[in-house]
Amino acid sequence: MTRTEGEIATNTDPAGTWSLVVPLKPLTRAKSRLGRAAGDAARPLLALAFAQDTVAAALACPRVRDVVVVTDDAVASAALSALGARIVPDAPGAGLNAALAHGARSVRALRPAAAVAALNADLPALRTGELARVLDFASAFPSAFLRDAAGIGTTFLAATSGAEFRPAFGGPSASRHLASGAVEIALSGVDSVRRDVDTGEDLRVALALGVGPHTARLAAVPACARDR
Repeated sequence: MTRTEGEIATNTDPAGTWSLVVPLKPLTRAKSRLGRAAGDAARPLLALAFAQDTVAAALACPRVRDVVVVTDDAVASAALSALGARIVPDAPGAGLNAALAHGARSVRALRPAAAVAALNADLPALRTGELARVLDFASAFPSAFLRDAAGIGTTFLAATSGAEFRPAFGGPSASRHLASGAVEIALSGVDSVRRDVDTGEDLRVALALGVGPHTARLAAVPACARDR
């Protein structure tokens, strides 16, 4: 189901404190489709920069208590831990959804009543205020999700306290999350939370929105935003 901002919801306390789970592949395998635009040498560096800007913006959000990054990459672990993220090894090693479920379990092992949300690691233009609006909206429902900019995938999936966290990311995941009973977050003005980056064109759009400092430094190289 799709709800719009201002529609009556069952839970009227939007100011909950969230734990965000961010999955990240080993950098050597991350962002394979971006290789055509950035080159194979820059691709893993950009993947890390995207994650650094995503995590930094998330940690700056007043609605966020902590960020858990699920990854087995040593370089990414060190860089993201330095920003304040908690690193959880990808013990299942069984793909994206298993990693997300594992991260959520690690959160709730420490805080059983935690509200948890999955957030893509490739949101380099993420704005703290826009993320806060998404989290406030999600707080009103047991489970809620946000479509990506293409309208097919998902960049954010939330489960409030006591609600089951059921990630179904990959491909046309928005339709799967909708079918699972999660409420679609229909907010305007949250483009930075929708704008994941997989291709050179995605990166150009993110750059136009305004990316964080880690991505900006790398994207200053012209080839990083040009498909070949």
